[in-house]
Amino acid sequence: MAKKGKKYRAALEKIELHKKHSLPEGIAKVKEIAYAGFDETVELTMWLGVDPRKADQLVRGTIVLPNGLGKSKKIAVIAQGDKAKEAEDAGADFVGGDDIVEKIKGGWLEFDALITTPDMMGKVGQLGRVLGPRGLMPNPKTGTVTMDVARAVEETKAGKVEYRVDKTGVIHSPVGKVSFDEEKLLENTRALIDAVVKAKPQTSKGRYVKKVCLASTMSPGVLIDELNLAAVKERIAI
Repeated sequence: MAKKGKKYRAALEKIELHKKHSLPEGIAKVKEIAYAGFDETVELTMWLGVDPRKADQLVRGTIVLPNGLGKSKKIAVIAQGDKAKEAEDAGADFVGGDDIVEKIKGGWLEFDALITTPDMMGKVGQLGRVLGPRGLMPNPKTGTVTMDVARAVEETKAGKVEYRVDKTGVIHSPVGKVSFDEEKLLENTRALIDAVVKAKPQTSKGRYVKKVCLASTMSPGVLIDELNLAAVKERIAI
């Protein structure tokens, strides 16, 4: 394991490793210990009581965060005709059809999100090996394969994020920037937690939310008291 630097160790000294904070306290602590010379992203991590190997226990969805993510995503849209025009009018950064498909085949990936219409999926499907490992493959479940391309572009620009459980039962998702004030980070984080809790599979047994942590890009994580999260207490048995 690589040795941590002085600033990381200094940040680590400001937290009690096993202490669980209320959500407002945790957000304040994350802001306090952030030390990087850039505006770090704040990420929420949730360990869930699901078995991702079972299709009926996959937890996946999207949400437009109330206060966005603090940056404007570059969006590419693969569409044709009127839908291409709609994407352009909605503010998409790159719009095209076969030309964009060929550019991506050639290694071009200068975008943060890719949206397409259902009729273009036959061609976009050829890009799976390039887009899949980078989490850029359009999918109807995340609203990135749709005839309403204008709405998809607008929501993505506004701060729509995808959450998806990985093979170990963990969700990682950004909730904002360290520069956000505490109230904005609190609203974003609560919204994401609520969305994940609502997405609890009916086949999930036992405790659903097992552990919650917040961290900025460079700093150590801060544990959150999952048993006192309003969304957890109101919606599911703990």
